[in-house]
This record gives sequence, C-alpha cells and structure tokens, in this order.
Amino acid sequence: MDDADRAKDYEMKDRQAALNAALKRDPLPEQRCNDSGDIICIDCEQRIEPERLAVRPQAVRCVTCKQHWENAHRG
Repeated sequence: MDDADRAKDYEMKDRQAALNAALKRDPLPEQRCNDSGDIICIDCEQRIEPERLAVRPQAVRCVTCKQHWENAHRG
C-alpha cells in the first residue's frame, strides 16, 4: 500500500465518520400534508411551493421558513 492508498483510506474513514455524526445529529423531520394532499411547511403550515419541491422533493419547510431556520441555526 502506497501513500496515495493510505490517504484515500483516511479520507473515506473521515467521510464516513462525518456522515454518521450528521445522521445522529440532525434526523430529517417527516413531510406533512394537508387535507388536499399538498405538502405543507412544518413551521408555518403553508403549502410548500411546487418549484421548491421540484428542486428538493424531501423539503419540509417553505423557502421563507428554511431561511429563518438556517439563520437561527448557524453555528
């Protein structure tokens, strides 16, 4: 095993450790639907825009609430 192989092994271990930590830290909330079947924001309970869902199908917050959430959780 040469230096490049060892470096790749370290990189893969670091990535896996970071992924495992992220999964433990921030489990994704489940999407919620209204009576009409529209996916709604978990914060404001308004319908999530179809354009947002086209880009991020697993979205649980509307664009406005996501921006507020990110500003509040910067660290």
